[in-house]
Parts: sequence; structure tokens; C-alpha cells
Amino acid sequence: MSIQPDNRFVDVAPWTDDADHLGPERSDMDVSVARLMWRKFRRHKLALISGLFLAFCYLLLPVAGFIAPYTPNQRDAEHLYAPPQSINFWHQGEFIGPYVYETTGEADLVNFRWVYETDVTSPRKLEFFCEGQPYNLFGLIRSDTHLFCAPEGATVFLWGSDRLGRDVFSRILFGAQLSLTVGLIGITVSFVLGIFFGSIAGYFGGKTDWVINRMIEILRSLPELPLWLALSAAVPSNWSPVAVFFVISIILGILDWPGLARAVRSKFLSLREEEYVKAAEMMGAKPSRVIRKHLLPNFMSHLIASATLSIPAMILGETALSFLGLGLRAPAVSWGVMLNDAQNLASIEIYWWTAIPMLPIIVVVLAFNFLGDGLRASLDPYKT
Repeated sequence: MSIQPDNRFVDVAPWTDDADHLGPERSDMDVSVARLMWRKFRRHKLALISGLFLAFCYLLLPVAGFIAPYTPNQRDAEHLYAPPQSINFWHQGEFIGPYVYETTGEADLVNFRWVYETDVTSPRKLEFFCEGQPYNLFGLIRSDTHLFCAPEGATVFLWGSDRLGRDVFSRILFGAQLSLTVGLIGITVSFVLGIFFGSIAGYFGGKTDWVINRMIEILRSLPELPLWLALSAAVPSNWSPVAVFFVISIILGILDWPGLARAVRSKFLSLREEEYVKAAEMMGAKPSRVIRKHLLPNFMSHLIASATLSIPAMILGETALSFLGLGLRAPAVSWGVMLNDAQNLASIEIYWWTAIPMLPIIVVVLAFNFLGDGLRASLDPYKT
């Protein structure tokens, strides 16, 4: 006589390996840590949007010359301090496509300012994929094709022009190539030095730890801004803009590494006592291998979050130095160099668009801070 199983209390549904169909506790146990971090990160909407925005900004850097209608130092002597122009599509109730109106300026000798008049009777259609001043695409390929250009006899100053008749919009696009890149180079230098000295101090301890800690304390006791100014002022004025750019990036990185080194040291002091580290040492692993293969991977998520929070400090440092005339100098173009031209408050009061370069700095720094906050919150995916 055979006994039939009672299925009233048994789940006879087929087993599935898809963790999304399991309960929340079981799902969290069966997926990888990277997937858990991604789930938590994407719930941080500001961080997700900031990450996409920053990725878009960095993807635009190699093709900034194609998007900009002018080159950064291209001048128009007849349109000094020209106000921002709008791109219109409809003229007298008829759709004619993107166009601008012709503007003419004259000097107001009574109020000592430039005054512009717009001729709204004759629309000038924009030209697309047109030839203009040459630039380097991806930094290597010489090209003179622009996405759009001003029609003959008119201008297309989307965000106005500066005191020399240079397009502010184009200069912001070209300035992003230096202002956004200086943070990446600076953080690379900072991370190499910080991880190297911090890992040595935390792993070996003893006299090595004491010497490195004293060096860190000396560097952190120095006033940061005066030290920036002193080192930047020591850069010869006859150096090329590219050489000055790399020197400023290295200076920012050198002055930023002590904080990271101290964080790495404190983490390694606790991790070196873990059983897997002791097992690797007993099996004959060299210190360099223990640090590279066993200690750093357990600290990498924190390093990534620290990088996103340190890059804005690098960008602000370059902006401050260039604003004070001690960083990048003309003919190099960065957001700090552009703000250096807007130091006169009286000029900003009349020509407010010369202060527009502040906006991308604020937006990018906020985006990095939101991204870093989201990454830091998702480092421990098991926390609610």
C-alpha cells in the first residue's frame, strides 16, 4: 500500500533562481553585493540624476569645439559686451526655423556703456554643420566644422559676449575641458600618494607609521590657501598654458593627499588583524601582495565615494587660483579665468551675463556632492 504525499501544506510551485521573485530577505541574501549597491544607489534619485549629468558633461568635453559656434578667443570688435540673444522659430506667425535677429551696438558716452538695438524686421536663419574657425576635435583631429554658426551679417551670442567681444557660451564649453579635467588629474595624484603612504603606515606601523603621521600633521598644519598661492606664484609666467595646467593639477593633488592617507591608515590598522590577512601572511604572501589583493579591495568602495567628494574641491581650488590671477592664465580658458574678467562689480551690475560662468561651477560641484552622497549611502547595501 503506497502513501500519497499531502500537498496541502507544501508549495509545489517550480523552484526559480530569479532573486526578484523571492521575498525581500531571501532576495538580499542571494544577490551579489554589487547588485545590492546598485539597487540602493538608484533609489537615491538626486545621485542617479547627478551621475548621468556628469557623464553627459564629460562626454561633451572632446567635442566642445564642434558644439561651440565660436572658438574661445575669437573676437568681434563690433559687439563688445553684447547681451544674450535668443533663438527664435516663429516670425510674424510663420514658422521659419531657428533664426536670430541682427543686433547693432553703439557706445553710450553719457552713461559709459554699450547699448544694442535689435532689428526685428529681418530674421537671419542659423547655419548648421557649417565652416568656422579651426579647432581640435578629441584634442587630436583638426577640424573647422561647427554644429551651428551665425548667419552672415549677424551674431549668435547665446549667453552674451565679454569685454573683448568673445562668446561667453563658447568659452564656457572650452573652459569645461580644463576646469573638469583638473579635478581628475588632481585626484589621481592625491590618490596615488594617499593610498601609498596611508597603506604603508597602516600595515607596517611602528616607526614607519610615526614618521608618516608626523609628515601628515605638518602638511595639515600649514594654511591651505596661502600655501596654494605661494606655490602657484612660483610657477614661471613664461610657461605655456598646458604646462601651467599640469603644474596646478599636481599642486592641488599634492596638498590634498594627507586627509586620504589618514583615512587609509586607520582602515588598514583594523583590517590587518583580520583572519584572511593573517592567513595570507602565513602562506608567504609579500606585504605588497597583501595590500594589493586583500586590503585595498575591501576599502575600494570608500575610495570611490571619497573621490567623488574630493573632485569638487579640486575644481573650486583651480577656480579660486585662476580668479586671483595665480592659476591658469590667458590665453588658456577655464571657468576661473573667465571669472577673473568679472572682478569688477560695476561691470557685472551693467553686464550681468559676464558672471554666468559661476553657474556651471555651482551646478557641477552640487552634482558631484549629490553623487558622492549617494555612493556613500550605498556602500553598505545591507543597511536600511
